[in-house]
Amino acid sequence: MNNILTANLPREIAINGVSYPVDFHYRACLLAILAFEDETLTAYEKQVILLSNLYLEMPDDDRAAFDQAVLFLNGGEVGEAVTGPRVYSFSKDAKLIYAAFRQTHGIDLQTANLHWWQFLALFSDLGSETTFIALVALRKRILDGTASKEDKKIAEEMGDAFIILQPDTRTQDERAREDEFMRLVAIGAKHHG
Repeated sequence: MNNILTANLPREIAINGVSYPVDFHYRACLLAILAFEDETLTAYEKQVILLSNLYLEMPDDDRAAFDQAVLFLNGGEVGEAVTGPRVYSFSKDAKLIYAAFRQTHGIDLQTANLHWWQFLALFSDLGSETTFIALVALRKRILDGTASKEDKKIAEEMGDAFIILQPDTRTQDERAREDEFMRLVAIGAKHHG
């Protein structure tokens, strides 16, 4: 693990003993992450977007390149996969994240030249007084069942701005079986209705 306080931040990724330069700027990395938030893209398309946004020269070993890209996007931290529901979205919450960076750190993300790992460090320390962090906390309370009646009312009043779609983790086979089941249910409803 690289220590952001003592080590230079990585500008390349080693794969099978070969170093490949990467676009380490926060915007390139966010574009890759935004692809994973896009439910209209296939898993393959998301992987292609990730690799093409991050690597300046495409490695020969796609699988290792993808694994190392995910590690890079995770700030070099190997750990458990994040489980549980999503409580923020870089696409849906973009304006609030921008404002939170400005409010907490005095950084204008439109003009900032940040390494992805710098962005991650600053993102993890956005102030509790920001609207973004208040919204994330509200989403957590709603999802874990600890929300008050007032919280639930606020979430309902926010409508679509509150809702974060959860990723569809079903396999293609599971999706096909569910689609077939729903098709049969619709047919049955027509015959009984």
